[in-house]
Amino acid sequence: MKVLLAVSGGIDSMYMLHRAPELFPGASFAVAHCNFRLRGDESDGDEEFVVKQCRELGTECYVKRFDTVKYAKEQGISVEMAARELRYAWFAELRSKYGFDTLATAHNANDNAETLILNLLRGTGTKGLRGIPRSTREGIARPLLDTSREEISSWMLSEGKQWREDRTNAGNEARRNKIRNQVFPVFSEINPSYIKTIGADIRRFTQTDDIAEDYFMDAAPRIRCAGEDGSVEISVTALLSLKHWRYVLWRILEDCSFSAETFDKLCTLLDRYRTEPSGTVTLSGKVFESPAFLLYARRRKLVISKKQG
Repeated sequence: MKVLLAVSGGIDSMYMLHRAPELFPGASFAVAHCNFRLRGDESDGDEEFVVKQCRELGTECYVKRFDTVKYAKEQGISVEMAARELRYAWFAELRSKYGFDTLATAHNANDNAETLILNLLRGTGTKGLRGIPRSTREGIARPLLDTSREEISSWMLSEGKQWREDRTNAGNEARRNKIRNQVFPVFSEINPSYIKTIGADIRRFTQTDDIAEDYFMDAAPRIRCAGEDGSVEISVTALLSLKHWRYVLWRILEDCSFSAETFDKLCTLLDRYRTEPSGTVTLSGKVFESPAFLLYARRRKLVISKKQG
């Protein structure tokens, strides 16, 4: 197996580099380092450090420099999102060109806990409770998700290994940094083992979401079908016969960007239609909108269609 290691020079990725033979027994390795040119001499210093470390270890090292700020402006996206798009596109190119089976990133147990909290704060469905995936269909592996940042730091110090510090991690401008530097210390006071506790919860959330996914995949074909005009039609009778119809409806609509308020109004109307005497509540004529979609009732069906123009 050929593994491409994404190495920034920080403590997590350097730990992954040094322990790669244990994490991927029998595999061969190469390193990919991105220089996003966002921190001037510090970014160049990271690049020089990673190249030097790889040379000493006898590990192939690929380096790519990006004009991240320019790309972000051209695409109309944040610098953070631009960096993500640029690096994963380049990683995919390297894997295709050199035949790597897996891309390994150094996300650890703390990153996983931070991701869960961020997802909860911005609003998430059950998929957001799963945290960071351990692996993906695209061949990305995250071998450190059960390893805490404290364990990584302890090993690196005991072994006398070097790494580069990113000074921006100490600031609290980014939301993730605020959670890491301000919120998690409070969590640690309440429960010193909070990282392990959250990690165990994420594993249980993942199992629960798998069950919910099975339920949805069984129910959806019985209530949903494609309309002749490219719309999606939902049988109201079949939908309301389900014990967990709100969940199934939410899953069908989750990519249509309906607001939580709009979804709640729709569910309230359907609940009244389900429970009140026949004929007292009508669905016809009711229209619900998201930025790109319309949902309306037609002959005891909910019809979802894209807006035109």
